[in-house]
This record gives sequence, structure tokens and C-alpha cells, in this order.
Amino acid sequence: MIFLVATPIGNLSDITFRAIETLGSCDYILCEDTRYSLRLLQHYKIYKPCRSFHKFNEARAEDAIIEELKAGKKIALISDAGTPGISDPGEQLVKRCVQEKIKVISIPGPCAAVAALSCSGFSTTQFQFCGFLPRTDSAVKKVLLQFLQYPGTTLCYESPKRLLATLKVIQAIAPNRQLAVARELTKIHEELIRGTAKELLTFYPNSPKGEIVLLIEGDSGTSTATWEALSPAEHVMEVEQTYHLSRRDAIKMVATLRGESKRDIYNLLLSKNTLSDGEFSA
Repeated sequence: MIFLVATPIGNLSDITFRAIETLGSCDYILCEDTRYSLRLLQHYKIYKPCRSFHKFNEARAEDAIIEELKAGKKIALISDAGTPGISDPGEQLVKRCVQEKIKVISIPGPCAAVAALSCSGFSTTQFQFCGFLPRTDSAVKKVLLQFLQYPGTTLCYESPKRLLATLKVIQAIAPNRQLAVARELTKIHEELIRGTAKELLTFYPNSPKGEIVLLIEGDSGTSTATWEALSPAEHVMEVEQTYHLSRRDAIKMVATLRGESKRDIYNLLLSKNTLSDGEFSA
């Protein structure tokens, strides 16, 4: 069987007794970075063989691991921090174990996204986790337009080098939306800063350091959530004004929301003289 063991996201004291017991009883431990993990293992006097298991070798290492699990080995999987498989190596290996009917056991513990959500002050009743954001501004804008329509809290991981660029995108399309930046959770310089994108950009004049969770408060339901009462043309105008979009991008978003053809909505607006021919290419 394989054990997915959550490890501290900063403070070494956050590990559970069960995690220590499990790591000490396994045949060996799969580590995202063996050098990094040895710090934790040596701190708790866990002396077990460690093998490297990261995004660059997990595909080719999978078959050998599966064979050892089938042979009765007890293997633990840990990431550098937090819960394995959550924006860290392990997802594909777990899927393979499920297919091969190998028992998978979670040893729960720290998770940066959940820790940030719990103290954010945003809704915890309904939320979505979206992993790491894309790297380009255009791709970030595309996914953010989807996230901004979600009624619950959206959580994602962001690189400190990309944070300011992402905040600028949000400032352009949703300047009034409340956000939170959770940085270095459980560590000495832990902080959680709330505010609009503009306020956060003022707080962070330069790119901050450390691990970051970005939280986006849910849609209040005053715009696109009530689109059923709007005509397609009214819906396009509403989205265009709410998210500061071009007419072209507004048509695309409305088409996705309504499950209709971009070309049909374009032709409708054209017939109502709300845009000029050639303004949008479906």
C-alpha cells in the first residue's frame, strides 16, 4: 500500500503523530526533493531510505513503484511541503494505484490553500481550488474571467514573481473585487493581506518573496449571476461594463455563459446596430 503523508508547509511542529509513525514504519519514502525532505526526517529521527520522485521523473519511475507495491512494499509519498498530489507530484501515481487496485491511504495534515481559506474572512461554505495560475497575462486573464463569475471563494497558488502582474490583470477587469494574499503561512514572516487589487499593489510595490496563496472573493450575484433575466444584447453590455472588457471579449464570455454560438450573438448585436461589422471575428 501507499501512504500520502502531508508534511509541514513551514513550521516543522505542524506534522502529526500519525505522519511520524507512518514515515517511520514504511519500507522507503518517495520525496519531491530528497535534500529538502532530509531536514524534516532528521529532525524527527526518521531514518528510512529516500527516493527522488518529482515531476521530471515520476512518469518513468511509476512502473517500478507499482511493481514494488504489488509485491507488498509499504511506501510513503511526501512533497516538499503540504499534501502530496495537490499541485505537487503524486496525482498520476495515485490514479495508477486506483487502476491497479492498490490501497491508497491519506495521512492528512497541512495544506496551504485550506489554511489560507480558513483565516481569509471569505466564504468557506463554497470554494474552488485552481492550483497554479498560467504564466502569461493573456492566459491569466482568460481563467480569471471564469473565476470571477464563481459564487464562492476561489483559491490558487501564484509565483511571487508573477503576483504583481496577476494583480494588475484583476485591477483591469474587476477593480472592486475583494482579494487576499496569504504569504509564508506558518513561517516567521507569515501574513494575510486583504483588499482590492489596487490596494494590494500599493501594499506590494515590489514582488514579495515566499509561498503565496491568492484568494478571490465570490461573485456577489449582482451581475452575470442574474443573466437569465437579460437578453443576449443586454448581457453583453452588462459583462462589458462589469469586467471592463472589449466588445469582442464580452461576446465570447456571454456565449460561454449562455451556451450559445459566438457568431449568433454577434449577428444579433449587429442586427440591433450595437456594433459594426468586422468588430468581432467569431
